[in-house]
Order: sequence, then C-alpha cells, then structure tokens
Amino acid sequence: MAPAEHDALAVREQLFHERVRECLICTLLFASLYVLCHFIITHFKKHTDFAEVHDDEDAAVNRIALGLCTFTLAVSLGAVLLLPFSIISNEVLLSFPHNYYMQWLNGSLVHGLWNLVFLFSNLSLVFLMPFAYFFTESEGFAGSKKGIMARVYETSVVLLLLTLLVLGMVWVASAIVDKDAASRESLYALWEYYLPYLYSCISLFGVLLLLLCTPFGLSTMFTVTGKLLVKPRLLEDLDEQLSCTRFEEASVSRRVSSGKASCWLHLNVGLLREQLVAIQSKRRALELRRRASPWQRNLGYPLAMLCLLALTGVSVLVVCFHVLELLLDDAAMPRGIQDASLGQVSFSMLGSFGAALQVVLILYLMLSSVVGFYSSPLFTRLLPERQGTPLPKIIGNCVSLLVLSSALPVFSRTLGITRFDLLGDFGRFNWLGNFYIVFLYNMLFAALTTLCLVKKVTWAVQAELLRALGEAGRAAGRGGGCPARRSLLSLRPGLHKLPLPVPCSRPLGERR
Repeated sequence: MAPAEHDALAVREQLFHERVRECLICTLLFASLYVLCHFIITHFKKHTDFAEVHDDEDAAVNRIALGLCTFTLAVSLGAVLLLPFSIISNEVLLSFPHNYYMQWLNGSLVHGLWNLVFLFSNLSLVFLMPFAYFFTESEGFAGSKKGIMARVYETSVVLLLLTLLVLGMVWVASAIVDKDAASRESLYALWEYYLPYLYSCISLFGVLLLLLCTPFGLSTMFTVTGKLLVKPRLLEDLDEQLSCTRFEEASVSRRVSSGKASCWLHLNVGLLREQLVAIQSKRRALELRRRASPWQRNLGYPLAMLCLLALTGVSVLVVCFHVLELLLDDAAMPRGIQDASLGQVSFSMLGSFGAALQVVLILYLMLSSVVGFYSSPLFTRLLPERQGTPLPKIIGNCVSLLVLSSALPVFSRTLGITRFDLLGDFGRFNWLGNFYIVFLYNMLFAALTTLCLVKKVTWAVQAELLRALGEAGRAAGRGGGCPARRSLLSLRPGLHKLPLPVPCSRPLGERR
C-alpha cells in the first residue's frame, strides 16, 4: 500500500472513530437525562391515569404519551444545559490543551449537540407533543375497528390538518411581511423560508415569555425566600409576642367553646373561629422563629437575600454594559456561526471566573423564569402537584418548559450574558439581526429587573424600619397610662390587645 493511501486510510479511520465516539457520548448524555426526567414525571403524575387503568388500550395509550412527555422534558433539560456545557468545555480545553483525557471535548461534539437539541426541540414542539395530546383524546373514527391503530390513524389525520392550518397561517403572515412574490409562490421555499420563519416566530415568542417571566420570577424568589427562611426583626421581643399571642388564643378559644355572648359584645361564632385560626397560625410562626438558632435567624436570611441581590444586580450591570456595546460596536449583536472553535480564547474578560459567573447567571435566570412562569396568574393552573398531576397537565408543562428552555441560548446571547456565539440553526433566526428589536429587548429587561429590585429591596427595607419604629413607639407607650392599666399589663403581657375596657380611676381631689 502506498504511503499516500495509508495516510488517507488512517484519516478515514480517525474520522470514523471520532464519529462513533460522538454518537456514544450523545447517547449516554441523553439516556441520563431521559432517566432523570422519567423519575421527575413519575413523582408528579397521577397514579389513576397509569396504574389503575383497567382497559389495556387506555393503559398503552397513557404509557406512549408518558414516554413522549419524558422525551420532551429530557430535550428541555438538555437545552438548559447546552450553553453552560459549551462554556465549561471551552474553559476546560483552555486549561488543559494537551490533556489526552480531554480530547473528546471538541468543536465537532459541541456543534453536534447544538444541532441535536435544535432538531429534537422543534420535533417535540411541532409533532410529538400535539401527537401525545390528540392521541390521548382520540377514540378512532366512527365505524372503524377499535384499537391502538384506529387511534393512531385519527391522531395522524388531525395532526396533518393542524399542520396545514399552521403552514397556511405562516404563509399569510409571510405574505404580509415579505414583498417578494417569488418566495411565496415556490414550494421549495417551504424548507428554506417558511420553516425558518416559523422557528423564528416560536423563538421570538419564547424569548418574550422569558423576558416577562424572569423579572416576575425574581420578585417571587425574594418573597419566597422571606417566607421559607426565618427573617430577623429589629427591636423585637419574641417572648413577649409569643406570650401575648398565647393569651389571645386562650381567650378566643374559651369564648368559642362557651358560645355565650359577653355583656358588651355581640358574639359571632364564625368570625371568632376565623380569628382563632389566624391567631394559631401566628403563634406557630412565632414558635418556629423562636426555635430557630441564632445563626439561622441572623445569618441565613441575610446571606440568601444578599446572594439573590448580588446575582440580580450583576445581571442588570451586564445587560447595561451590553446596551453600551450595542450602541458603539456592531460586533455585540447576537450572531450565529457554523464552526465551533473551542479552546482558543476565553469568552469572558475575567477568564475562568467570568465563565463560571456566566454559567451561574444563565442557570439563575432560567430558574427565575420558571418560578415567574408558574407564579403568574395566567399559568398558575399548570403548576404540577405531587402524585396528583393528570396527563393533559403534564403535556402542558412539558410544552411550556420546552418553549422556555429552547429560547434560553438565544435569550442569554441577546442580553449579552455570554459571548459564546449561537451554533447551528439557533443563529438563523431573522429577528436576531434587527438592531432595534435587540436594543429594545435589552432596555426592557434592565428596566423591569431594576423595578423589581427597587420594589422588593428598597421598599422592603423601608417597611421594616417603619415597623420597627412603630413597635418601639408602642412599647414605650405601654409604660405610661393609668395605674390600673399598668398593673394589669404587669400581671399578664399582651392584655392590652384584648377588647377589655379598663376604667382609669381619677386621682383623689380631682374634679370631674
């Protein structure tokens, strides 16, 4: 064999081995995500939809729909981890450029992952999830033989009609926007024009949904952190408040159990029961705060709030800096590339620390968008329940999470959170080249997030200071007053909160 042929054969063998290795790595990664998502869906699904179905046909339909939902959720999780995995791979190759065990991290693998995520996300969104929903609702055509295939035929026909309807709407929208008649008349433009236009509309909707949900989610995360952790209070005596609350609870409980009206108040048993429930919940909250350790009470909540405040503030600063870059340099616009050149230069000016910060910010914004999505009034009903989520709601959750996660790479690159350019078909969206859309998007995110910080931090601190000053004023006011009131308060703390009129006797010698 000639040396030239030997070298060509060696190159082909190397390419073959690299392709096999990439396929194995992608398969293992997706299998791991699929198993994880299967446990997640099993944790939330309703058992009556799967375990207690007596009809074998319905059970098979539910299992098929469950598998499609698991596949879609795995694709969503892969889309979330796609950009962090690419950034970390680049930094690892920069730190270990000649390490033999890191040679499998290359541009071909990362580019293939981007293409697979894009393909599977659109496949799940356009075909698999509608098929799963219509498949669970189908019963077969009238007069046909019942069975799985009858449902498959009905679902396929309905899905075909839906596809024609969506393509017709896309054609009408493109005819209104585009003035080129040749592109509208050519059937070949279906793959080159209409499908990318449809992908652009879906990505734009997902990015807008992320824009609206992320600031709302940040606000919700501040509120939830205050509810889950023990908040420190200024100028507060927990023992006194707890004693007062217990005394109020005992008094109201006696009045509810006796069922008799007092001589100066008309008894309303329903109102008293509601008051008793409120007092009991307040007492339990005070007992929980009292049992908390000083470290948990004085350090846990401030650290959590400082972390949220720091991450949100850094996100706003990064977006503001990106706005200045957009005004000064055209290279700051989000763009797509076809070749992933990893291991050559860091995508952050701060090196590995900046890359780690980018990964944290991307995951933090995704978490806040998911929290904001489920906290918004429009999508609160989609919130899954443990062991109580029916199959249609699972399908709705998978579609929502897929829309949010598939838009995350475009969202992060549009805001300038990372400088890692979009790979594959993610950079083919038409609106990414529009300066006004990108600039307005960055300005809206900065304004909404800053408003969230002002509302949840500045106003919260002001309200806490006013509450502390009010408590101090009331505590000082309890020390004065008539001797009878001071004696009763000294016998039982918290008696001043009960509706018991305490007549104050006038000093001797004073005229009425």
